[in-house]
Amino acid sequence: MPGFRLFLGLAAMLVSLALVTPAMAQSDESARLTVTGQGEAFAAPDMATVTLGMTAQADAADAAMQQVSAVVDAILARLDAFGIAAADRQTSDLSLGPIYGNRQNDEGGRDIVGFQAYNRLTVRVRNLDDLGDVLSAVLDDGANQLDGLSFGVQDPRPVLDAARRDAVADARAKAELFAEAAGVTLGPVLSLTEGGGQTGPFPEMMSMARGADAVPVAAGEATFSASVMMVFALGN
Repeated sequence: MPGFRLFLGLAAMLVSLALVTPAMAQSDESARLTVTGQGEAFAAPDMATVTLGMTAQADAADAAMQQVSAVVDAILARLDAFGIAAADRQTSDLSLGPIYGNRQNDEGGRDIVGFQAYNRLTVRVRNLDDLGDVLSAVLDDGANQLDGLSFGVQDPRPVLDAARRDAVADARAKAELFAEAAGVTLGPVLSLTEGGGQTGPFPEMMSMARGADAVPVAAGEATFSASVMMVFALGN
């Protein structure tokens, strides 16, 4: 019977190894580290986007629209003089509506006392040296609302790529620190996922006062940010 007992012992050992091996494989497979990284890069803006509004009121609807249209024509001619291309200007809103009086009439409603027309024009200024003069000129031509001013970079890809590299370097530095602190070896990258990025904010400063030689504008600095998530393998 000694041979039979030896056979049983070997069988039990094989069963034990079969149970232990999957557990070890599972442990090795789960030995990974997930980190996130943030990166930033900066650039001086080289263009501005301006949104101008022109509003006019008149007793008749067509008269209100004609007044606004005359202002828009003057502004477009001024933009031509500054060399701003037609592709860099767009009518982004156009409206015409009645103006109601404050008092109720005999029927409980309010009478129409006039009409208001509105035209919004969005303009890209690619030469920032002209921006203050452009703003001052269009105000002189009749623009009476400023609905927005933002600064940007015409080709953001190089700056955004620099922010991405910074984000990857930040994630790797974190992973190396964690691996060292845990006493394990940092392995290769298993996956890399890019998160959302953003641009801005851009400081802005301007005055709507008419008669100034040029509207004061501060472009500030454009900030581009990026984020990544990286998964590293870990060794013993």
